[in-house]
Amino acid sequence: MRVLIVEDDQQLATLIARALKREGITADLAHDGQTGLEMALGGAYDVAVVDWMLPGRDGPAICLAVRRARRPLPILMLTARGQIEDRVQGLDSGADDYLVKPFAIEELLARLRALSRRYDIASPDGAELRCGDLRMNLIERRVYRGDVPIDLTLTEWELLEYLMRNCDRPLSREQIFNRVWAMDSDAQLKMVDIYISYLRRKLKTAAGLPDPIETVRGVGYRLISC
Repeated sequence: MRVLIVEDDQQLATLIARALKREGITADLAHDGQTGLEMALGGAYDVAVVDWMLPGRDGPAICLAVRRARRPLPILMLTARGQIEDRVQGLDSGADDYLVKPFAIEELLARLRALSRRYDIASPDGAELRCGDLRMNLIERRVYRGDVPIDLTLTEWELLEYLMRNCDRPLSREQIFNRVWAMDSDAQLKMVDIYISYLRRKLKTAAGLPDPIETVRGVGYRLISC
């Protein structure tokens, strides 16, 4: 695993990097938001640890920029902000997880491992994503449910790819919208529900199988693997 740490507290960043090194994990450090964003967009990282309060760009701004660039980079947000509204803002900006300072290094390591597993659903050659009986070939741009091919529009493809990269994880409508429609200034949040219904119809009718997309009440949607 290769981890990017974007943290302006150099002592804390070094502490995290040393803990990762003991686990056999490589870590690169950035101490301001702009440098962190450039490294996130230009480097091949498995996961990023991003502080909320940073000089240059803050953590949420980095998350939004990474998502708009369509980079499938898991991001763990670090912050002293523990209020519910702050957590919601951080997650809605594109962060995958949230850890409030002060924290135990053991918990940080466990969360990084979980994020890595969540995104590590590709085939060994990186050509295919899998979630249950769904397969997405990223090179041939083909989707199958079982052995049945499914034709998708570009937006449906991007929506399904995001769901598959977060297999079995509930995603809010805002998270989905920010990932799939962030570059479309005319899009509205209701597009999430509309395209989920399109996708459900194709995934069910193509193979005659149960709906693999679960509505999570009060949250949004989840693609289930069973």
